[in-house]
Amino acid sequence: MTNFPEIPTELRELMAEIGPKWATDTKGHVRLMIDKFSEVLRHSPTEGVQVETGNSYGPHERQAFEVFHPASSDRVPRPGLIFVHGGAFTEGSRHRTEAIYANVLYYFARHGIVGINAGYRLAPEARYPEATRDIASVVQWMRTNAVRLNIDPNRIFLMGHSAGGAHVGSYAYDKRHQPAGGHGLAGVLIISGRVRADGRADNPNARRVAEYYGSDLSTYDDLSPVSHVDKNSPPTFIACSEFENPLIDVYCYELAHRLASAKGRAPPLVWLKGHNHTSIIGHFNTAEDTLGRACLQFISETRRA
Repeated sequence: MTNFPEIPTELRELMAEIGPKWATDTKGHVRLMIDKFSEVLRHSPTEGVQVETGNSYGPHERQAFEVFHPASSDRVPRPGLIFVHGGAFTEGSRHRTEAIYANVLYYFARHGIVGINAGYRLAPEARYPEATRDIASVVQWMRTNAVRLNIDPNRIFLMGHSAGGAHVGSYAYDKRHQPAGGHGLAGVLIISGRVRADGRADNPNARRVAEYYGSDLSTYDDLSPVSHVDKNSPPTFIACSEFENPLIDVYCYELAHRLASAKGRAPPLVWLKGHNHTSIIGHFNTAEDTLGRACLQFISETRRA
């Protein structure tokens, strides 16, 4: 029987303590949660998963990724999932630590899903829409290699956290960034995604938003993923936490509302009580499984039309 580490009582108490004041020091609180959850994840299971390294989709060092394969001889084609990390547009890495963000891909691979942990170029070196173009290249790579990866090309999903959710949303919803044949996705998972660009004073990362999207605020609405939702947008799963970086929960709910209005049906939406902007991703592959199971249900029920 596989044992999963519990989130320690001390860590839950710390989450409850800093949660209401999360916005007073988002960078420091993110770093603290990364450190704490990396320690927890040292005890998470990784058996039954084969990690394929050394893959790239472009010449830049960040245009690289790992593939997480379920260790099984079963040749029935599986769903494929591409995970896109966050970092406020200017920072971050697919290897934030040895455990984060690999924990997300281990979780899905253990449940029979072939996963990619994707890197992409950052601002200010790569400004809008270069990160989205990188994501488009990873999607194309997965589709091209579907047979080798044992993936059903009609069951490819994109999942993004924070700024990664912005890049995922730009690709999924804004047709300007899609190939002639369309997005090629079965569905999208937006986890605490900054799906609206803004320069508001209450956004502690407004400067970083400008480094990616530029300083002309009048363009931000058109550049925002949420502005391009329509009835043909791919099925979308949305999650955010109780204690978010300022405005991210607002924009996640705006995305849900716009999708519901466009499609005549509300998308699945999870609000994770007691969690924060970092723990919502850091707790994957621990004993707490509420969000993970909701993601798995969405994937199991969704296929490309």
